[in-house]
Amino acid sequence: MSDVLLAISNLHKTFDTANGPVQALYNVDLQVKEGEFITVIGPSGCGKSTLLRIVAGLDNGYSGEVTLEGARIGGPGIDKGFIFQEHRLFPWLTVEKNIASDLPLRNKEIRCKVDELIELVKLSGFEKAYPRELSGGMAQRVAIARALLRSPKILLLDEPFGALDAFTRAHMQQVLLDVWRTNQTTMVFVTHDIDEAVFLGERVVILEPRPGKIRKIVPVDLPYPRRKASVSFQEIRLKVMNYFEKVEELELTDGAGI
Repeated sequence: MSDVLLAISNLHKTFDTANGPVQALYNVDLQVKEGEFITVIGPSGCGKSTLLRIVAGLDNGYSGEVTLEGARIGGPGIDKGFIFQEHRLFPWLTVEKNIASDLPLRNKEIRCKVDELIELVKLSGFEKAYPRELSGGMAQRVAIARALLRSPKILLLDEPFGALDAFTRAHMQQVLLDVWRTNQTTMVFVTHDIDEAVFLGERVVILEPRPGKIRKIVPVDLPYPRRKASVSFQEIRLKVMNYFEKVEELELTDGAGI
């Protein structure tokens, strides 16, 4: 691909444990184009979160190559945004100050960008609210806006909607797609939910466990917005599920969560 943003080549990751070394990732090869939305799915312990942490520059203890725009990722930086399952907002700061973080809102450019992001994630009217006054979905929208403030080249999302109820989750999926289409930010989204993976992703990357490696990459050739009840959606969902069920047969129950 000539427009590759993220390139992962021959990636191996091993953890040292009390019971000996555990290989979390094995020979992972993946290329993500600029502006692409990739979803990553797999059972617990297959290395999904580890893969995201390596791309984010939070874990450099691996072998292989991981590059962003051709440059090896050597650590965290503003070019990579990260969204966790928990919103991790500062409870003593308002919505607008959480988004601005350490940047001054009195700066006209920052003020304008924060206002634009608040509108983008549909939180207008809640600028002065504190995290305790927000629902789980609203808090995650603040976290997404905060991650977008510095215009990262790639946004990494580690099961960000996993703790939300079904209705809120569906709404947040649509909010995220709106953000993606508006900002054209490259996104890599980790989930354990097959419907979510197919609904969001242009490609679904299926990982198998121990050692974690890519079993299959399934293209989702469906236009947006997608209807989960449509025949074409269900056909792709079934294809992903068939691969995923084969992966589950390989899953080891011990040491989940790496």
